Amino acid sequence: MSIRKKPFVPNEHYHIYNRGNSKQKIFHDHKDYDRFISLLYACNSENNFRIQALNKDQSLYGFERGTLLVDIGAYVLMPNHFHILITQTEKGDISKFMQKISTAYVMYYNKKYNRTGSLFEGKFKAEHLDDDNYLKYIFSYIHLNPVKLIDKDWKENGIRNKKEVLDYLGKCQHSSYFDYLGKNRVQNNILNRDAFPDYFPTPKDFSREIFEWISFNETV
Repeated sequence: MSIRKKPFVPNEHYHIYNRGNSKQKIFHDHKDYDRFISLLYACNSENNFRIQALNKDQSLYGFERGTLLVDIGAYVLMPNHFHILITQTEKGDISKFMQKISTAYVMYYNKKYNRTGSLFEGKFKAEHLDDDNYLKYIFSYIHLNPVKLIDKDWKENGIRNKKEVLDYLGKCQHSSYFDYLGKNRVQNNILNRDAFPDYFPTPKDFSREIFEWISFNETV
């Protein structure tokens, strides 16, 4: 893995993303999505763990993590790529976290699909979010990413059916969208929203933000 030229700064915010080699799919079914999402929790630790060492009925969410490497503010998984909003803790390491989660997922994927070699398109990409307005925008950008699955040109051409989009987002389980809507689920434990500006104090504030983005881009 190549060394990053600019080191990550603790408590600064970053947009992390990567995709499959040659834009290939990296998630094929719900088990693939669920595995990567659970690794967002389990790999966020100075401690190492072996999935094989877990009891048969033990969840990755029950892993005793100790010191966290990062704080996660939002995420979304798409068929061939992912986005994570992240900040490095004082004693943490974003690069170590990403190496752990990438290694663990590639091992799972290669074993499941009987393949070898790299899965991702090189080193993950990182964008420093040092502007407050842009940081707030990234929350909406991440959570609206799945809209491309039903209307790939919506950003260029606008949204044709607002209700269809909202209904679709309400069925997408592979992001932190439901956590911001206040749904009680085990994946809530992935996020540490206290490490990020409180742009959406209530689920209604978040829903309003998403609705306004969709309405603004709706075709007339």
